[in-house]
Amino acid sequence: MEKLHRALENRSLAVSSVQGKGRSLFTTRDFYPGEVIISQEPYVCVPTHKRCDGCLATTNLSKCSRCQVVWYCGTPCQKSEWKLHRLECEALSRIDNLKRKSVTPSIRLMLKLYIRRKLQDEKIIPSNAMDNYKLVEALVAHMSDIKEEQLVLYAQMANLVHLILQWPEINIKEIAEIFSKFACNAHTICDSELRPLGTGLYPVVSIINHSCLPNSVLVFEGRVASVRALQHVPKGTEVLISYIETAGSTVIRQKALKEQYLFTCVCPRCSKLGQYEDVRENAILEGYRCKTETCDGFLLRTTDGKAFQCQECGLVRDKEEIKQIATEIKLLSEEASKPSSSDNYQDAISIYKMIEKLQTKLYHPFSINLMQTRETILKSLMKLEHWREALAYCKLTIPIYQRVYPAVHPLLGLQYYTCGKLEWYLGDTEEAVKSLTKAVDILRITHGTNTPFVKELLMVLEEARAEALYKLSSNEE
Repeated sequence: MEKLHRALENRSLAVSSVQGKGRSLFTTRDFYPGEVIISQEPYVCVPTHKRCDGCLATTNLSKCSRCQVVWYCGTPCQKSEWKLHRLECEALSRIDNLKRKSVTPSIRLMLKLYIRRKLQDEKIIPSNAMDNYKLVEALVAHMSDIKEEQLVLYAQMANLVHLILQWPEINIKEIAEIFSKFACNAHTICDSELRPLGTGLYPVVSIINHSCLPNSVLVFEGRVASVRALQHVPKGTEVLISYIETAGSTVIRQKALKEQYLFTCVCPRCSKLGQYEDVRENAILEGYRCKTETCDGFLLRTTDGKAFQCQECGLVRDKEEIKQIATEIKLLSEEASKPSSSDNYQDAISIYKMIEKLQTKLYHPFSINLMQTRETILKSLMKLEHWREALAYCKLTIPIYQRVYPAVHPLLGLQYYTCGKLEWYLGDTEEAVKSLTKAVDILRITHGTNTPFVKELLMVLEEARAEALYKLSSNEE
């Protein structure tokens, strides 16, 4: 690990052990908002759907004629991946079609990991301080914390990997342990708009610990993982990112972290668990609303447990009334999830609007559930190109996004971007400039000013500004 320490030292970073966390990444100089703290190519990665194995693109794809599993967008990507895929292709071609259909992205990730290790050991492909198998070995597996049924699943997957590779030097127990490492350490590769593209293992980035109040953000430029500072990160500060969706109550966040990453978060936000501020926030995000339309108070259960009382005006809501509305929402949600409804955007919109109407009666105006329903309606409206109504729903989500996310957060920036594009398309240029400016202020920090995505956003903003100035001058004449 000495080589890793030297490589990180050159990047103004250091690895130290922190009690209760293990290895942690610290800065050895100040980093400023938008600055890349560290970036890394994946040790291995795979697309989650039908995408190019090299660049994760979806256009001009051709299937590998031999293994019939892997896709490429063209000769350059096929050549760049050939040393690795040659051995994978041979292994996949040996198994029958039925077993080949059982090769999930996780199985492929494991196959590629062993093949890459073999090729690096044989000096066929290069390795360096930040790209070698020892970094994978150093990752935490949490094997002792895993439930028995999960261990059985890992063993079954390990058996399939062993069968495909047919390498006597690897054993099933070791493969199962690495599957556990994947669960705790692999990252979902996303595009600039945070849509999932694939899964990658980034062993150095995996050293970075979680916080529900992170000072940095992990984004992807193609397959490259980049960690950017969200704020001023002073020298000697631990670099922290969020592993999960943070727009939720402390209990929900803790549950997600425990189930997926097998630890309990003790960040400043989670340390307030059970305190009045935390109880209030949880009741707003996931609790019920006051029956008085003009009151924005939050409700807590009464001492006898039979009702919920508004903490602002004192009005009481009967538990049975709440239960009845919640049951109606549940039935409608089940209807919306049926293929016949979810495949038809217009039908889905109708059902989700009924859900939304009930949720506005039940939940606090800043409810996460209400936000998610409106987000679903927004996406369906955009699929149908109902732009004006989509804009109305986008505007409804903005106040909730502003409440549940920090001032600099990629999801908030992207929501401003969506709002701005819709406003511009519909001719409301002045409002579009305001929304796009807010999007730029956030996304140039989270994504980087020189990335193609932000360059395109800046061009859109400049065009909208030019159009707004032209309209203004025309009106003055």
